[in-house]
Amino acid sequence: MKLQKLLSLVRKCDSDFKLIKSGARVAVGLSGGKDSVSLLAALASYRRFCTNPFELCAVIIDPGSGADFSPMQSVCDSLEVPLHIEKTDIAPVVFDIRKEKNPCSLCAKMRRGALDNKLNEIGFDTLALGHNADDAVETFLLGMMFEGRLTTLSPSSYLDKSGITLIRPLLYVREKETAAFVKENGFPIVRNPCPANGFTYRERMKELIDYMNGITPIAFDRIHAALMHPERNNLIKAAQALKITDKK
Repeated sequence: MKLQKLLSLVRKCDSDFKLIKSGARVAVGLSGGKDSVSLLAALASYRRFCTNPFELCAVIIDPGSGADFSPMQSVCDSLEVPLHIEKTDIAPVVFDIRKEKNPCSLCAKMRRGALDNKLNEIGFDTLALGHNADDAVETFLLGMMFEGRLTTLSPSSYLDKSGITLIRPLLYVREKETAAFVKENGFPIVRNPCPANGFTYRERMKELIDYMNGITPIAFDRIHAALMHPERNNLIKAAQALKITDKK
């Protein structure tokens, strides 16, 4: 995938959902994975011609799981983006102290809290996360199947407690496209040493999407289009107001 194609999708997402405000100080939550690296590269280029000028940096939350984030420094240097690394004990707390059977939820909450605190510390008001189109559809399916509610990843939301605006500029980009982008452009990727990696319900949703696409090749595209429709938020809020739950 070429940078121009990635940029066009990020630009469309920004245009459709008004993600980046003029003068925003945007921090990319950089995990070292293909999605966050693709997002950082796209925004580093986008800031040069975006109609709303914005400042950019990258923030890594080191959970203390043994990952080597040193390759990300060279990535940030090549893109002329400042990098901030915050070391934490999230992994030991989740796996050694709490011994969570389903660790992903707690880990995600702790990492988000650490990101919010770091952004407040360095004076950045906007957090950009690398959630892609696949993440949005998987979240929708997870919500229906395990929580009995209609929900997905919002393109933009304001976090009252931290005063930070959360944006997801990659919601029009498929996971396979970010994988192709980092490969074609030679970006390094940080290996995820998390013991839960690859053994989550989200992985089962990927299998379910593959099955649905086997029935009709446009299944994913249709679900994604419905979620990204301008009236999507109204439909989800209506369902939540009715408190739709599994009656079994």
